[in-house]
Parts: sequence; structure tokens; C-alpha cells
Amino acid sequence: MSSPDSDEKFLVRAVRAAEWPAMKALRLLALQDPMAPLAFLETYDEAVARPDSFWQDRATNAAAGATEAQTFIAEGPDGEWAGTVTMLLERAGTTDWAGFPVERRQGHVVGVYVRPEHRGCGLTEVLFDEALQWAWNADAERVRLIVHEDNGRAQRFYRRVGFVPTGRTVPLSARPDEIELEYVLERP
Repeated sequence: MSSPDSDEKFLVRAVRAAEWPAMKALRLLALQDPMAPLAFLETYDEAVARPDSFWQDRATNAAAGATEAQTFIAEGPDGEWAGTVTMLLERAGTTDWAGFPVERRQGHVVGVYVRPEHRGCGLTEVLFDEALQWAWNADAERVRLIVHEDNGRAQRFYRRVGFVPTGRTVPLSARPDEIELEYVLERP
């Protein structure tokens, strides 16, 4: 994938378990973004305090070949990671992180981040395409995501790539006066 503004090419692929330090570094960078309080449920201070074993497990559980989650990155020619997205699989009959019942096998998009200098060139779409393809190949009936009510930029992107709001809201336990909105994309 090339950016329209440059000749820079990105390789979009699943992370490898041994790449946990790079995965940790990109997550910590994402949590320092001005939009992080709206985009992520954890803070930089919480994440930086986690032991290496947490990051190792996180990478292993979402690395190439994992069956319950997959983290995709966009890697530049210099090896720098420009963006990431993680797709989780949720099974019918279980309960999700917010306490809602999962009624169908579905993907759940989390951890979307693209470095500011790479935004607006189509990189997020390419990351989403890869994550969605993985979910469809894993027999997900739909894919969903949760987005903060005040994160208009993210909501506009999600609508542009086909996600629609369901009307379901998710209260934030740490911030009870704020809510997040569920968006879904049905299997094509």
C-alpha cells in the first residue's frame, strides 16, 4: 500500500509473538495521542506500569496463527510501525467485556491507531480490510466496534467503511456521565 502523498509503501500483516516490544511501544504512543481519552479504555499510566509478561501474552494471544484474536500492523519500509488494529472473536452464548450477551459469532474491532503523520492516506482502510477479512475467514457473522459518543472523527470513518450504529449504548464505569456507541458491519 502506498500513500498518495509519498512513495512510502506499507506491509500490512499480523504481528508475531516476538514483536511484543514494538507492540508495547506503539500502544504507549497511541495512549499519548490527544484523542486517547476518547479512543481507549486504558490510560498511558496504567499501560506503562504493566509488566513485560502482560505485553508478551498480549502479543502471543493476537499473533499470526492465533484463533481468538489477531493484531494487524502497517509496517513501513524502514520497519517502523505506522498503525495497528486488533480484531477479537466473540462467541455466541458468552458475555462481552461490558456485560452484554453475545448472540452471534462476531468480530470486535479494538485498538485502532494510526500515527498522525500517516493519517489521511488510506492506511486505516487497509488495516480494516485486513482485519475484516480475517474475521470473515473465521466465520464471523458480523463485526462490531464501540466508539465514544464524542469521537466524531472515528464515527465518520466507521460509517464511511460501512459500519452502522445499532442504537445500543455502553456506559463507561470509570466515567458514568459518558457513553460509547455500538456500530456493526454485517457479513457481506
